[in-house]
Amino acid sequence: MAGDVDIQTERTSASTRSPVVETASGRIAGVTSGGVHVFKGIPYGASTAGANRFMPPRKPAPWTGVRETTAYAGRSPQAPASAQRPELATVWGPVDTLQVGEDCLTLHVWTPALDSSRRPVMVWLHGGAFSYGSANSPRYDSTNLARRNDVVVVAVNHRLNIFGHLDLSGMGDERFAQSGNVGILDLVAALEWVREHAERFGGDPGNVTIFGQSGGGGKVSALLTMPSAKGLFHKAIVQSGASVRFAERERTTRLADAVLKHLGLGRNQLDALQALPLARLQEAVEPAQKTLPRPAHPLLDRYNFGPVIDGHVLPAHPFDPSAPALSDDVPIMIGGTKDESSIFLAPDDAVWSRTVTEDELRKRITAVAGGAADELLAYYKRRDPTAGASDRLITALTASNFAVRSVLLAERKAARAKAPVWMYSFDWETPAFGGRLKSPHSMDVPFVFDTLHVIGEAHRKPRAQALADKVSGTWATFARAGDPNSDALPAWPTYADGRRATMIFDDECRIVDDPDGEVRSLWGKVATG
Repeated sequence: MAGDVDIQTERTSASTRSPVVETASGRIAGVTSGGVHVFKGIPYGASTAGANRFMPPRKPAPWTGVRETTAYAGRSPQAPASAQRPELATVWGPVDTLQVGEDCLTLHVWTPALDSSRRPVMVWLHGGAFSYGSANSPRYDSTNLARRNDVVVVAVNHRLNIFGHLDLSGMGDERFAQSGNVGILDLVAALEWVREHAERFGGDPGNVTIFGQSGGGGKVSALLTMPSAKGLFHKAIVQSGASVRFAERERTTRLADAVLKHLGLGRNQLDALQALPLARLQEAVEPAQKTLPRPAHPLLDRYNFGPVIDGHVLPAHPFDPSAPALSDDVPIMIGGTKDESSIFLAPDDAVWSRTVTEDELRKRITAVAGGAADELLAYYKRRDPTAGASDRLITALTASNFAVRSVLLAERKAARAKAPVWMYSFDWETPAFGGRLKSPHSMDVPFVFDTLHVIGEAHRKPRAQALADKVSGTWATFARAGDPNSDALPAWPTYADGRRATMIFDDECRIVDDPDGEVRSLWGKVATG
């Protein structure tokens, strides 16, 4: 049996601290660090360059001997990160500086032991709006999550932006029929790899949880409605990135035509696209996007170069007008941070200095909410009578840009009454920068992975580690049993019509019923038009 061979290989390698595992493509050697066996940069697919560009993923070429998998590898081509205020880096931590390339279908594995214990497997899908990022961030180091909770963690790299989601299906060449969705087909290939190899790493292929934050939450949302992903995972966690809708063919074909026009190519010259330098393709992204009209549902249709509703890979919108029956059997935990938008508004000097005026607040909320603005503004003023206009702007834009989609997903999933839904809000506020960021987007990530040391002392408060213990433990508890309840938290009811119980993660964790319920349906109407 392959698992027995793997176990024996690990035992004979223990003296050199180099665990070795037999994979379907060949043997790999990792390292043992912090009591966890770590394998980085494992290929789960072939290079996507040349003739493989815009094509569904293919199996990696097998190798002979033992391949070293001791360093991160694989970062999809992406535009360089734009200049940002330093406070953003303190929350997001060090960025991945590995060279980008099309040989990017890699994954990393952390496991407490290479044995037959059949631990829960947690598959992490990184953020970045389907356009940037990687699984190589130090914030995602899963040593503590794996060791302290006895789980196997897998983090996935895959194709992004124009390389993963250029929809050429309307150009008359059947070879490119799935090009708009190859980035999420990569995720399916990674989950197939997990199913095939989980036992070799001490995991259970029958107990796999997918979890992701921001754009990673969008990836989880997509997988929940993909027929090809059915049965490859059994639980799902969506952090600050619920996707209710994705782009439809009319829009994505228009975008692809704009790309070809910018590059000076015709619809019958798709082979030339596969030979273009990376930089040349990337140059077309921004000008092509500028040709698109405002989406029909601007609070819900979030991505241009992202998943495409094609009737096959993605048969329908993930949670519009209802939750997908395909994943009726999958329990979901969903939520976000209390002040998601603060980090995106940080470059705005008026917000940062807390000098936004009431008139400016009204103007900006009206631009988002239209005729509902007066009622929303009155509610937030009544809710937080001592909060200034700047802080109320952060609260309102967090609702419009994040919370409304999480609530719609949870409501529609709960309405099917097939599998449970748990809702949470991460309310812990960082003391950094005098507390100006409050509880920003991505603040929960180092608590989930128990990597507070990565984001530095500026964010430390006396009870931060205690909360990280609870959060990471809760994520692992959900992965193990499909229910996040444990002795570490107050009793956590499911999110059901009527009560809508929501767990508040803070120094003191507590349950709140239907937070902001007074404007919940109003935001839903604004979002759905």
